[in-house]
Amino acid sequence: MSQKKLIHGFHAVNARLFQSPKSLVELFVAAGRDDRRMQDVLDKAASENVRVISVDTARLDAMTGRARHQGVAAVIDVSHRIVNVDDVLDTLNEPPLLLILDGVTDPHNLGACLRVADAMGVHAVIAPKDRSAGLNATVSKVACGAAEVVPYVQVTNLARCLRDIKDRGIWIAGTDMDASTDLYHCDAAGPLAWVMGSEGEGMRRLTREHCDLLVSIPMFGTVESLNVSVATGMVLSESRRQRVLAAG
Repeated sequence: MSQKKLIHGFHAVNARLFQSPKSLVELFVAAGRDDRRMQDVLDKAASENVRVISVDTARLDAMTGRARHQGVAAVIDVSHRIVNVDDVLDTLNEPPLLLILDGVTDPHNLGACLRVADAMGVHAVIAPKDRSAGLNATVSKVACGAAEVVPYVQVTNLARCLRDIKDRGIWIAGTDMDASTDLYHCDAAGPLAWVMGSEGEGMRRLTREHCDLLVSIPMFGTVESLNVSVATGMVLSESRRQRVLAAG
């Protein structure tokens, strides 16, 4: 049975359009907007036979509750989900930015991580099937729509998945409070997968051994640790900041 949902904004729409085009039911675009970014969306929609409806800005405002829709929205069938990491990587037109959650079992934390992943333009969130929270109503509520947009891929063998990612030229970076390199002095602008462990135990040993880079998050107050979603937001934000600077 199909489950329809409205998404909006270029990042959310492009994620579906390029990675799971069959999930798009209808695409709504602002009438009169003909810049390059919109044209790329329209060209891709045409190639995938997605129905495009041109509407005025007032209707888009009403549809999205006056959210920052950027002139584009879409009705999607959320029952169509991306389930393979290769499906995601094969469609990218920029260096991959991935988030790997090793042992994050709390649905509130997963929802918060998905929300920040969407905000920072992460292409997919990956987790092991045996030590992770699944997508449920709590996750969707906390994620505020990101659970229906960001590909969430659960893999049987995380170590094998990490090896496959490395074979594609993507660096694996993990966080460790005792690491000699800190977040603000590492190269996080290229193809990268951030690994975040559980709050209590951190990354598993085998996961840690697959990391090309370990970094610490500088702490300037009295607390010794951060919630996993907060730490995730910090590392992803630094990657995005470095990419923006590198792009000039």
